[in-house]
Amino acid sequence: MGPSKQIRILLLNEMEKLEKTLFRVEQGFELQFRLGPTLQGKAVTVHTNYPLPGAAFHRDTFRPLDWQHPSGREDDSDKHCALHLQQAGSFHYYFLQGNEKSGGGYIVVDPILHVGADDRVLPLDCVTLQTFLAKCLGPVDEWESRLRVAKEAGYNMIHLTPLQTLGESRSCYSLANQLELNPDFSRPNKKYTWDDVGQLVQKLKKEWDMLCITDVVYNHTAANSQWIQEHPESAYNLANSPHLKPAWVLDRALWHLSCDVAAGRYRDRGVPALIENDHHMHCLRKIIWEDVFPKIRLWEFFQVDVCKAVEQFRGLLTQGNREAATPPGAPRHLEIIQDPEYRRLGCAVDMDLALATFKPHNNGPAAMDECCDWFRKRIEELNAEKCQLVNSHQEQAVNCILGNVFYERLAGHGPKLGPITRKDPLVTRYFTFPFEDSSLSAEEAVVHLPQKACFLMAHNGWVMGDDPLRNFAEPGSNVYLRRELICWGDSVKLRYGRTPEDCPYLWAHMRKYTEITATHFQGVRLDNCHSTPLHVAEYMLDAARRLQPNLYVVAELFTGSEELDNIFVTRLGISSLIREAMSAHNSHEEGRLVYRYGGEPVGSFVQPCLRPLMPAIAHALFMDITHDNECPIVHRSAYDALPSATIVSMACCASGSTRGYDELVPHQISVVAEERFYTKWNPGASPSNTGEVNFQSGILAARRAINTLHQELGAGGFLQVYVDQVDEDIVAVTRHSPSSHQSVVAVCRTAFRNPKTSFYSKEVPQMCIPGKIEEVVLEARTIERNTKPYKKDEKCINGMPNVTVETREHIQLHESKIVKQAGITTKGPNEYIQEIEFENLSPGSVIIFRVSLDPHAQVAVGILRNHLTQFSPHFKAGSLVVDNSDPILKVPFASIASRLTLAELNQVLYRCEAEEREDGGGCYDVPRWAPLKYAGLQGLMSVLAEIRPKNDLGHPFCDNLRAGDWMIDYVSSRLVSRSGAVAEVGKWLQAVFFYLKQIPRYLIPCYFDAVLIGTYTTLLDTAWKQMSSFVQNGSTFVKHLSLGSVQMCGVGKFPCLPRLSPALPDVPYRLNEVTREQEQCCVSLAAGLPHFSSGIFRCWGRDTFIALRGLLLLTGRYVEARNIILAFAGTLRHGLIPNLLGEGTCARYNCRDAVWWWLQCIQDYCSLVPGGLDLLRCPVARLYPTDDSAPLPAGTVDQPLFEVIQEALQRHLQGIQFRERNAGPQIDRNMKDEGFNITAGVDEETGFVYGGNRFNCGTWMDKMGESDRARNRGIPATPRDGSAVEIVGLSKSAVRWLRDLARKNIFPYREVTVNRHGKAEKVSYEEWDRRIQDHFEKLFYVSEDPADPNEKNPELVHKRGIYKDSYGASSPWCDYQLRPNFAIAMVVAPELFTAEKAWKALAMAEEKLLGPLGMRTLDPDDMVYCGVYDNALDNDNYNLAKGFNYHQGPEWLWPVGYFLRAKLYFSKLMGPETNAKTIFLVKNVLSRHYVHLERSPWKGLPELTNEHGQHCPFSCETQAWSIATVLETLYDL
Repeated sequence: MGPSKQIRILLLNEMEKLEKTLFRVEQGFELQFRLGPTLQGKAVTVHTNYPLPGAAFHRDTFRPLDWQHPSGREDDSDKHCALHLQQAGSFHYYFLQGNEKSGGGYIVVDPILHVGADDRVLPLDCVTLQTFLAKCLGPVDEWESRLRVAKEAGYNMIHLTPLQTLGESRSCYSLANQLELNPDFSRPNKKYTWDDVGQLVQKLKKEWDMLCITDVVYNHTAANSQWIQEHPESAYNLANSPHLKPAWVLDRALWHLSCDVAAGRYRDRGVPALIENDHHMHCLRKIIWEDVFPKIRLWEFFQVDVCKAVEQFRGLLTQGNREAATPPGAPRHLEIIQDPEYRRLGCAVDMDLALATFKPHNNGPAAMDECCDWFRKRIEELNAEKCQLVNSHQEQAVNCILGNVFYERLAGHGPKLGPITRKDPLVTRYFTFPFEDSSLSAEEAVVHLPQKACFLMAHNGWVMGDDPLRNFAEPGSNVYLRRELICWGDSVKLRYGRTPEDCPYLWAHMRKYTEITATHFQGVRLDNCHSTPLHVAEYMLDAARRLQPNLYVVAELFTGSEELDNIFVTRLGISSLIREAMSAHNSHEEGRLVYRYGGEPVGSFVQPCLRPLMPAIAHALFMDITHDNECPIVHRSAYDALPSATIVSMACCASGSTRGYDELVPHQISVVAEERFYTKWNPGASPSNTGEVNFQSGILAARRAINTLHQELGAGGFLQVYVDQVDEDIVAVTRHSPSSHQSVVAVCRTAFRNPKTSFYSKEVPQMCIPGKIEEVVLEARTIERNTKPYKKDEKCINGMPNVTVETREHIQLHESKIVKQAGITTKGPNEYIQEIEFENLSPGSVIIFRVSLDPHAQVAVGILRNHLTQFSPHFKAGSLVVDNSDPILKVPFASIASRLTLAELNQVLYRCEAEEREDGGGCYDVPRWAPLKYAGLQGLMSVLAEIRPKNDLGHPFCDNLRAGDWMIDYVSSRLVSRSGAVAEVGKWLQAVFFYLKQIPRYLIPCYFDAVLIGTYTTLLDTAWKQMSSFVQNGSTFVKHLSLGSVQMCGVGKFPCLPRLSPALPDVPYRLNEVTREQEQCCVSLAAGLPHFSSGIFRCWGRDTFIALRGLLLLTGRYVEARNIILAFAGTLRHGLIPNLLGEGTCARYNCRDAVWWWLQCIQDYCSLVPGGLDLLRCPVARLYPTDDSAPLPAGTVDQPLFEVIQEALQRHLQGIQFRERNAGPQIDRNMKDEGFNITAGVDEETGFVYGGNRFNCGTWMDKMGESDRARNRGIPATPRDGSAVEIVGLSKSAVRWLRDLARKNIFPYREVTVNRHGKAEKVSYEEWDRRIQDHFEKLFYVSEDPADPNEKNPELVHKRGIYKDSYGASSPWCDYQLRPNFAIAMVVAPELFTAEKAWKALAMAEEKLLGPLGMRTLDPDDMVYCGVYDNALDNDNYNLAKGFNYHQGPEWLWPVGYFLRAKLYFSKLMGPETNAKTIFLVKNVLSRHYVHLERSPWKGLPELTNEHGQHCPFSCETQAWSIATVLETLYDL
């Protein structure tokens, strides 16, 4: 058994746009796209840009995927198209309905990282990364000695800030030349190149097992970059972005103000060069409002020159072409049109609109003047609005300027820059100005000279709380004008445009930069990712992945929303998002982050290999500190470095740190200002040596241990995580392996407050650790040592020499200095718990335990896993083979299961409460929740199917499993108590559960589930193997529906069917436990669960024979079908088959249709079953050889079936008339006396079967009124007396079939002899068939022609082009009601219908009757329609009380099968196009049944729903005929 292939299913739903949802998969997975319910039956094509095998990826090249039909049938439930994912990156898919785009999303495939000379895989969760500022490494030949510190500390990935030539500011992220290696890395006599760097990176990968990644910076370049001067179009400048001019003018004004303040010119107005208090700030605000803004008149950039506009308007007025000037379209208001060049007073208005708006009364000069005045007034109003708008921008600008000054000069946590100078101006400049300073007006003139304006470039920066998907330098954004940008004055923002054609040089330059990086490094960090234009990053990463297919892409996003994060992660294929522990304000939050960023709960369920693709959160690179954030020693304490690093390292994701953290450097290593070098590795250096480090320095020794452990846990599959907040400072993190059940528990005492200045309790709570502690992996305490205190070194970045860690690794518990004592207690017979008492767990300490299950439980788990390997190779790891287990376990479960019959499978898998009660049992009741739906395995599996995908271990079901063995014992004991193969299954489960009970309780839910899944799926396979090829080769939908046959067909404690003739072969027998005699045990068919499942209410003639074809014949259960047909044949009396069977002896013969459904089933049996016609000669044990005989024992009177059939037809032609036995309230408490009079017959002229009266209801619509209050008791809601359409169809089918059999001499009778008027009269089947054929459409079709002579009651017609529901009803208007019954006749006797008429009638039924799952039982336009069935409601409403509307609107499921089958049949006659459309409709309707079936805990289809498919609490949750007719539809499809 190899490892099973991982397959994920993505259900496509109409208009479902999942671009903001992250779907992560690994290489080697198969992704299947399947149609969700909204798309089944529709023409859908899926397109993706995932390339064909061997082809290169092109983001804009999409290809359609081919649909695969595993079952080869027209059924969309299994139809899928697949992608075999072998390539890392982000891939887009979308799907079309026809030619309309209907939805789409992205799939992110993780890269596979390789290290070492042997290229072994480094899983993403094993990554331990350390960041280095490249400029602090010194010349290339010294890098190894500095990078070795990371190697020795156990890191396996190095992140270097950019290695390119830096700009003037020396910031690591301000690059002067993206293509050139920083010359600082060379020596005077040796110039190093990219190849030298590449060789070192390769050496680190092969020899040190370390990968290297570096930053790519796409947003900006250093302001002093040579190439940007040569290609100014690459930046946002005033030539290509004139909308920035007002912001530039303000920026220059602020620069001049800054220079004036620095020169002391505003001292006398309260603003000295050194700003020290609120008064200075207040005066500064006043100066900006009073001096700066009025001088620069920013509003003019947005206004119209009033005089010029009025003159132009006057000129146009006098030209007199006013009438033609009315612009078309909706009335518009005059607005200012912004001048695209942003010149002062350069804006305009639409003069055509102005002329249409302001019209003079006449052509006189006074009227002209008046008109111009109105126009002037409007322009002045519009200008005033712009003035107000600019004022609001200015208010925000002042607030931002002062906020900035406060942070830089006054704030306690700010840099406190001191006096304002030209070097440290009042505010950072937003634009470059490479010319000499002069007056503001002279400088502004430069703006209008394109050859100079192109060098006035906007700086980059970031905007707090801005939409990261919007570029803040583009038109429409006022960030620069409102001074909202936190500006990086050393960098120029780059302007890419939409495509490479918009700025060819920039795209080519940055692509080359990307390719250099991807050539030499295994991964990239996207700097400032959230403000990198997405399309640019996509283009660059595509170029990088062409060179480095498994490129590791990390990024830090500051979007503030997971949904926005996902847009970047999915579009760019980001492998890991940087997350930071420094964002946690206390240890509780730090622990929460560990839980959030990876792993699953301990004791999680095993998920199947084939499962839905679930939305994920981005994979985390969880760092204790990133290089651009504050130092934790400043914010917390030096003592917290070790515990926080350990907590982070225990997360089930990638982890990382920054160089300097481990050495306890007590300040932030600035990416801008730091020029010293990192220390080198020297094992022999003393702690006071500032230029070298080793394991005595900082926390390096402990870091090596936790990094090694992190990698071991990731590689060893310790996927499960539990975080315990022991007290406010102590966090315990457990990592657990679901295969070996080993755990590693790290107990960390954080020190967010400095222990020297804050109180920490000496009392540390006891801890209970479940299992057996094998060893202490690491114990480490932060301690002070006696060396000279920290002093910042001039040349090297040195840490605190006086703080270090005392570590001990791989020791036994009794050797620990942190644990005082460890007691062992047991909790239950198989749970070992170690109680730990600490003595030296001081702040800044950690202790890590390796824990295994106690030996006894470990063996039990191993044996359990060994027995589970027969179901899944997943359990091979950690399995243990032993010889001394129960002999039954040596037999594979599949072989035990294969001995079960389908009737026995009904006991093992199903049986609802009422069925189980009959046997003296009941369904398991989960405390604090609900009883299970079934006593068999399906009852448990329905709950587990809900719990498992969500890993809902807190569910009451799981609580019950953890609390005791009750449920486990119930499952096995219930089966052991039975006999034969069922008991064997019980014994096998009992033997496996013996080991299950010996494992720790927290593991029981997942292993109980694993045992049940294995046995359940094996049992389902066993069932399907005993069924027909239609089921075995069918889709999942067909297979799951076919289980309805197992669900509904069973043998109870008391046989439900009358006994069959002893002369009949292959009848099942069993030993009666009471009488100890053999008795027949034929399967009977329940009408529905839970209401019609046991006792006398289990079997109904009508329900049985409507369901028999679908549930027994199509599934291949021919013997059971035969036995049921013959058992009912034995009960024939008065020419009828009973409705309620009541074991035959309590039967009620009060339905007119059951006998015709029975005959239809005999016909279906003969045509579907090989050798099926033999049925006609099978012996029938007559219970009532005459109408009045007492019930006879089986075998007293036997008759061949064909004689019984003949009798039924003969009795109908003769006419049936009798009164029910025991008539009165003892058999029906609601029926009126006349209702007990049963009549049926055949009309001599038309051949139609008729019967019934207005006080009984002899068809399936058999609701009898029960309410005294509403006065409907004893009145049927739907008597359907006369000739009901489906009975006419069924009788036509039977008569036609017998005619054909008689012609072939298979059926011995060609005619029926009846006594009429005292003499015998013969009616041939040929003649009977012809009479029905000749009269059916004439009398049942409601013509579209109002003058149709066949229409006897034109005044009752309210829908035309339909078929009547009955003919000759005692209430004639009932004939004309639109109901779904005519479709039944269409399926069984299509020859009665003209195709075109049938098609129109079906269209009407579709429009008026088809609901989501069922068919409305009555036209919604009918005055008595009511779609909600409530059997408990008793009120004054005649039409509703006590569920009187049972068949007057609620949507019944079984008629849908006949409706769809009729549509399929007649669509073929209407032509290929109509047929194709119909197949789509059928699939779409059936998809809703599939969804219901999958979601229903009963695993069935209901009897009915209320209107619009709403759940009806009074309906059976699963009904035999509902499942059967849907199966029949799938068979026809």
